Amino acid sequence: MRIITGKYKGRPLQTVEGHTTRPTSAFNRELVFSVYQDYTDKRVLDLYAGTGYFGLEALSRGAIWVDFVEFAIPALTVILKNVQNLGCSDFCHIWRKNVFAFLRSTEEKWDVIFLDPPYNKRLLNPTLELIFDRDLLNPEGTVIAEHSPEETVADIYKDRIINFKEGKTTCFTFLQ
Repeated sequence: MRIITGKYKGRPLQTVEGHTTRPTSAFNRELVFSVYQDYTDKRVLDLYAGTGYFGLEALSRGAIWVDFVEFAIPALTVILKNVQNLGCSDFCHIWRKNVFAFLRSTEEKWDVIFLDPPYNKRLLNPTLELIFDRDLLNPEGTVIAEHSPEETVADIYKDRIINFKEGKTTCFTFLQ
């Protein structure tokens, strides 16, 4: 896994060993960053961060700050190593916290929020609910949700959808 473009272009990233974390394929990473491209001066939140790939790619493309939220120790260890290897620790914070606890307690707002919850756990819509009910997205901000095709965005959020991409095993929904 490598950073696609920007100031860290081509730099390798470590991944979590085993099957506890589902890494996003290179094709799907390219898809996400071809649909939403403007990260310059943006504050980014990477929920269920896994390896931290989405947030790190956003930093490479000009984001000014990224908050990574992850609870699993193996994933946190990989995020920390990736941040150290890129030398970007001054531009991010890694939170070891349950996503719901983090979203309930934060007072911050972000321009871009990535979320990639574990599949088949029914976490997509409860996470979106907290983001929108707590008004955690800046005006004109975008939520990018990676999710299973079996788990769709609730009807209450359908009017917020600005783009949708569906693959065989993964969907991406872009909301404002």
